[in-house]
This record gives sequence, C-alpha cells and structure tokens, in this order.
Amino acid sequence: MAYAIISLGGKQYRVREGERLLVDRVPTEEGKTFHPQVLMLGGDGTFELAPKTQVTARVVRSQLGEKVRIGKYRPKTGYRRHTGFRAKLSRIEIESIGGASKRKASARQEAPAKEEAAAAPAKLPDGYPDLTVAGIGEQVDGWSPEQVEAALEYERGHANRKGAIAALEAKQQKGT
Repeated sequence: MAYAIISLGGKQYRVREGERLLVDRVPTEEGKTFHPQVLMLGGDGTFELAPKTQVTARVVRSQLGEKVRIGKYRPKTGYRRHTGFRAKLSRIEIESIGGASKRKASARQEAPAKEEAAAAPAKLPDGYPDLTVAGIGEQVDGWSPEQVEAALEYERGHANRKGAIAALEAKQQKGT
C-alpha cells in the first residue's frame, strides 16, 4: 500500500515508508522500533479500514520543541508573570508498512538500479545524489554543460526537486 494513517498520542498522522515525523514523545528509546496503531491503509485508489497489518517505526531521536513564552498581566496592579514551555518531542522514521521492510525490498531492486545508474549518468558530478538543493545551487557554476544536462535528467527522473531543477535550468540558460 502507498500510505497508512496511524494514531500516536491521540493524534493521527498520514505516513509513507521512509518518511520522518516529529511527534509527541513516545516511550520508546532512541534507535528502537515500535508499532503504532494503524487506523487505515490506502493507496492505488483503494483503502482498508482497521487493517491487520503493522506499521514499523523507529525512534531516531528525542528532542525539545520550540520555546513558547507565556505571559500573564493584570492592569493597574503591577502583576506580571512570565513562564515558558518546551514540548518533549520524538523524531520517528517509518521503516515499513505491512510486513516487508523498505530497505530489504529496495535492496533487491537497487542492485540493478545501481548498475544502471553507474552506466547511464557517468556525466553526473561526483556525489550528486547526496547533494542538497542548496549544495547544488552553490556547486552548479563549476560544472560542465554535460554534467548540468545529466543532473537535470536525474532530477526530472528521480528526485524532482523544484529548487534543484530551477538552479540547473538557470545554469543551462547562462551556458547557451
């Protein structure tokens, strides 16, 4: 299935495999996995309410949220009180929906894809798939026109990041 709706801490989240979420603190240690309650599975035009499949999530880290400042004031009496609050949060990653792990299933599919990626986009700059949009914007000026074209093809076919495509197309326009 393409997505699931899970319930954590009284809130509902729509999740997909590989997605990372910031949720209210869960009682699981960092690095450990847990199975949240699954309310619905959906995708491909179908859905299933109250499914018997499990969603596996891993706690990446625990952190504190943004500080919220709270102030009390009563006029004409000089009464002022200030306090703050930081929510305790957990960053989780959805490892799998259903039984098969994304990493195990994708490892089988990635082996031919890696060979294909190594053969076809040899013109891609080194480490391009790991670059962020900001990194692409900074480094694009030093790339040859073939590398820019290969990176543009890669973005349109795989990542489809708007900022990276805009930077690459701008560089392509300057080159022509």
